[in-house]
Amino acid sequence: MKLRAIFLGRFHDIRHVFNDVRHAYIGFHPIKCSHGEAALSMPCEVAVKSLVPAIRALMARELTQTHRLKQEEVARLLGITQTAVSKYKGQVRGKALNIEEIKEAHTMTLDVTNLLAKGQISRPELVKKFCLVCRVVRRTGAMCELCKRSNPSLNVKLCRLCISENPACIPNDE
Repeated sequence: MKLRAIFLGRFHDIRHVFNDVRHAYIGFHPIKCSHGEAALSMPCEVAVKSLVPAIRALMARELTQTHRLKQEEVARLLGITQTAVSKYKGQVRGKALNIEEIKEAHTMTLDVTNLLAKGQISRPELVKKFCLVCRVVRRTGAMCELCKRSNPSLNVKLCRLCISENPACIPNDE
């Protein structure tokens, strides 16, 4: 019973668990708190649901099309399933943001993809590069509308969390 309470801590009903997972790939819906207001959605949560899949989708397409790798190999390199690679390649997943429209992020992602295809990047370095691409995209304001969809009460014109020079997720000593 305690495990169920921990698991359902954020969800008042098991159906919300399945809806949340389904919407992570399809879109967003605001989660309501017990008092009726929309729950706080962190920019990193939005990035995990939209930006990370968009980056993976671009990488999966590049690895399968440009580098001619099989989906199984791409799945191993990206740490995802072959089914996920297929969905990214077919643009079923990872279409909330178009990384190709953000020149700097697109170039960075292609550079990382080339290193990955050649086996010239370690897992920790890959994670760092993912974070750098995320920062670039967030700095452009491209995620603002996705944050707004996730939290309709958010005033994106006043929110500067992602766009500021020192976003909250970046330590000052970097």
